[in-house]
Amino acid sequence: MFKNQPKGLYALALANTGERFGYYTMLAIFLLFLQAKFGFSAAAAGQFYAIFLAAVYFMPVVGGWLADKIGFGKCVVTGICVMFTGYLCLAVPTDAFASRGLALTLMIGALLLIAVGTGLFKGNLQVMVGNLYDDPKYSDRRDSAFSLFYMAINVGAMFAPTAATALTNRHLAGAGLIYKADIPTLAHQYLNGTLADPAQLEALQAAMPGQNIAAMDLGAFSQYYINQLSTAYNLGFAVACVSLILSIAIYLGCRSWFKHADVNAKQAKNAGTQAAVELTPQQTRERITALVWVFAVVIFFWMAFHQNGSSLTYFARDYTQSIVTGPLKIGFNIWALALIAVSVYTLMGIFQSEKAQGRAVCGLATAALWGGAYWIYSGMPDLIHILPQQFQQFNPFFVVALTPLSMALFAALAGKGKEPSAPRKIGLGMFVAAGGYLIMLLASKGQPAPSELIAVGGVSPDPVVPTYLISTYLVLTFAELLLSPMGISFVSKVAPPKYKGLMMGLWFAATAIGNYLSSIPSMLWENVPLWVNWTVLMGLCVLSGVVMFAMLRKLEAATA
Repeated sequence: MFKNQPKGLYALALANTGERFGYYTMLAIFLLFLQAKFGFSAAAAGQFYAIFLAAVYFMPVVGGWLADKIGFGKCVVTGICVMFTGYLCLAVPTDAFASRGLALTLMIGALLLIAVGTGLFKGNLQVMVGNLYDDPKYSDRRDSAFSLFYMAINVGAMFAPTAATALTNRHLAGAGLIYKADIPTLAHQYLNGTLADPAQLEALQAAMPGQNIAAMDLGAFSQYYINQLSTAYNLGFAVACVSLILSIAIYLGCRSWFKHADVNAKQAKNAGTQAAVELTPQQTRERITALVWVFAVVIFFWMAFHQNGSSLTYFARDYTQSIVTGPLKIGFNIWALALIAVSVYTLMGIFQSEKAQGRAVCGLATAALWGGAYWIYSGMPDLIHILPQQFQQFNPFFVVALTPLSMALFAALAGKGKEPSAPRKIGLGMFVAAGGYLIMLLASKGQPAPSELIAVGGVSPDPVVPTYLISTYLVLTFAELLLSPMGISFVSKVAPPKYKGLMMGLWFAATAIGNYLSSIPSMLWENVPLWVNWTVLMGLCVLSGVVMFAMLRKLEAATA
């Protein structure tokens, strides 16, 4: 799995891991931040979220076009600097009431910088990964390389929700606030003269250090509470600044490992070292046409997949139990999940090691990792409270844990000459994604529509077990592994040399359109029954899979 890969892959993957950790830490709390600080409705917050995601994934078109002219490395370094400035602006606390206009303007400016910086960084880093495999020595490892690269991205994403939760909770605890209903409820009772217990009064005063609660009305308390909550989210955004510093340090420190891959077609031609065989105009058209068809299909996958930050988060908040007991608790401890994920690699090492000593070491490591995970589990309380954003750690965990199994499966099929082509994998991925929303249909059976929740206290009177959402994330991850790393590898292989940056940018543009369309379920959320949302998503995935298989022969012929 890791054997015979160029060193440059690991440097570029780790640089991307740091950047993605900061990005997903911010994304895990972004929607909740919008609602807490600015009072946005679910539809408005979802729209804002979708526009930002669309911008982040559309800007690589510009970044790729620019890199085809001036170079990939220059764009990557500039992108990190621009992103750092954006995250720094987003981390600045502002008063949501005294300076609402300033707070909103600063946030929009920060998001724009993050989108531009990501556009310069993300696609061009991946083009350099692909360039490493233009070398015939490594060409047969391209798909496995992008699977490993994609796994590294998700290592950062896996820890992001926990980091966001830990930082926000620590700040709220330091301010004496708890992100639950107890302190607001005490305040409401006090302000209405129904709080008689002296101990509760002391608890309320301790929760608001430096505040004269006797002089506060409910509106003043609300302002104080919301400002403290939004400031806690600002700390979560600051994590991205630190992770970007680590990314640039890795990138510059290991540059010699991949410097030879930082060459676009124009630079290679000027240096007299043309990196790829020139294509005829007809071949170029055929390849671009094939890529455009793939881009069109994956739009609907990303529309369905990126419900993790909108409708699936709403479902986690309003329809899913917030208390977990039993073995399922281990899934909400990121350190236990990390040990389990690593154990998959050591377990695979038992079967892949060529020497008995290697197999023994991998066996002992696997046993130690499982023992550590059980030790963490045994030390957890019998009952734990979970927050909506914690469900977002399951997708990256599944990516990290399942990547070696996916690689082993495709390697075995390749050995028999039966490995599916990249377009075929993408088509299969669309059908698998539809299965994820079939689970959500089952989970939503008998649940009130979102528009009816207010009448029953804001949350479902009969919330479902977390297993439904976890299973959905598992199935969507199966689809993602069939589609995303294979799609990126496909683009890096098929794109005409002089358009590599632009074609990788268009892959992300397709993602951008899908991300924007992900706002449709958010807009429908309060207006239709739950089953309508999931049926729409499931139907679009099935339709896209059908289209992909209908075009399969032409796609495979154009890219042979």
